[in-house]
Amino acid sequence: MRVLYLLNISNPDRLSADSGWIFADLLAPALADAGVEMTVAAPAPAGDTRTGFHRTQVPGTKYRARFSNDVGELVSMIRASKPDVVVANQIEEAPAVRAALLESGSPARLAGYCHYLPFTLTDDGGAVLVDPALDDAGLGRSVLLAFAAGLSVCDRVMVHSAVAATMVTTAAAQAGVDLTGRLRVVPPPRDGRLVCDPAAVPADGGSDGGAIGVYNHRLYAHYGTKKFVDLARELTAAGAVRVRVMDLFGDRRAERTGLDDSPERMRDQLAAMAHVQVVSDRGDRVRYRQLLSGARFGIAPFRPGCPWSMSVIDCQGMGLPVIAPRTGWFAEHIDPDLCFTTNAEAVALAERLATDTAFHTLHSERAFASTAGLTARAVAVSYLEAIV
Repeated sequence: MRVLYLLNISNPDRLSADSGWIFADLLAPALADAGVEMTVAAPAPAGDTRTGFHRTQVPGTKYRARFSNDVGELVSMIRASKPDVVVANQIEEAPAVRAALLESGSPARLAGYCHYLPFTLTDDGGAVLVDPALDDAGLGRSVLLAFAAGLSVCDRVMVHSAVAATMVTTAAAQAGVDLTGRLRVVPPPRDGRLVCDPAAVPADGGSDGGAIGVYNHRLYAHYGTKKFVDLARELTAAGAVRVRVMDLFGDRRAERTGLDDSPERMRDQLAAMAHVQVVSDRGDRVRYRQLLSGARFGIAPFRPGCPWSMSVIDCQGMGLPVIAPRTGWFAEHIDPDLCFTTNAEAVALAERLATDTAFHTLHSERAFASTAGLTARAVAVSYLEAIV
């Protein structure tokens, strides 16, 4: 099978912070092992030496990624790679891909992967709300319509989780798109470099300075970072817990900060707080592993209706229990005993994980076990089943 994999990279300056790129880099070798001839079209290569590569332009902004499509270039890539399947990882690009397939005379199947959902649902799940992060100058509704248009032309639509499947099905239905028979759940793989069986590590309580809770998520406002800032203040007040915040982006390009400077603002707020440490892995996965391994537990973001979090899987693969808001995929995936509704509940959970060795050991083992089925090889099998 030949696959043309169209990868949008939103963070070319720091690939280690781009979940779509990480997914491709982990998945491509496993697909090659399964006999797939894969060509990645992206601003940066992913996979191993067996993976073909076609360099594309960096989209510049999140809006260019959704509204700028070079059909001529797509036709050239399709004719050169002669794919059996084309995977559009930016769903909004799918109509242009379909047009290119038509122009090139290719019978290839078109599969879309919903890496990012440009909407949320109301609390009762009945209505679709535009994503505030994609609503500059009122563009949110247009992005949502472009997303629905992409869904409509895909032969297969892949999502991260059952929660994501519900969200996408709801949004599609409200736009008049029927996904019956086309929707597949294929979660991203865990990173094998970030795996540590807690059974092989001696149990250890918090240090005198307080156990470390790590927050390894993007600091965008639409991830609910303001709520996390408030929680971090309460977590550190009693002294039993310190907070380690990952600065995943570093210095971003002016094109990106001009649209949304919330990561920089949130980072500065957190860095000014007592008992909060802002650190960078500098794009080095070895350093990232070291920063995670020095923590006692992870903290999920307050992202509304979150459909997936690779950063949560990173923590769990390292044997770190993760406390999370009782919402979205977190409620689906994380042990109910570690989900909270209020900050007071979150503080109580964090302090118990910091001081109760038996409780921490139990949830460390459960966290690690929850990622056992997410090896690259296992996900590659699901992926191939989804796109045929």
